[in-house]
Amino acid sequence: MLNLARTHEFVQRRMAEFFKRFQLTATQYNILRILRGAGTGGISCSEAAGRMVTADSDVTRLLDRLEARNLIARERNRQDRRVVMSRITAGGLDLLKTIDQPLAGFMRTLAGHAGHGRLRQLIGILESIRQDRAAVSTIPARETQ
Repeated sequence: MLNLARTHEFVQRRMAEFFKRFQLTATQYNILRILRGAGTGGISCSEAAGRMVTADSDVTRLLDRLEARNLIARERNRQDRRVVMSRITAGGLDLLKTIDQPLAGFMRTLAGHAGHGRLRQLIGILESIRQDRAAVSTIPARETQ
């Protein structure tokens, strides 16, 4: 688990360096990617938060920053005025198009040397760890003295 945590930190630092040249954080990129996938209808704040790779407690502020850069637009849902729908703008789509190819190259540089077979195996192991909820519930409570 220590090696997993160290690798996570290593990858996170490299990702932050990569996205910095686009004036984005990895979390902002993730939201833009989610909104691109949602299409022209957009998505609610809570639905976007549920799809994020890394949980962020302040998705509203994250969306505020992207809206200030005209990368997303928000409007109230016509059926339920309490719900605010977010959608990616043409500027956001253009930015993602600019990022797509360099990001693919960056990922190949970061992990491609491991080989397709080994990466598929790693993905399987990581998915297995996340799905084994029984192991988490059997962790013994810390003994008190």
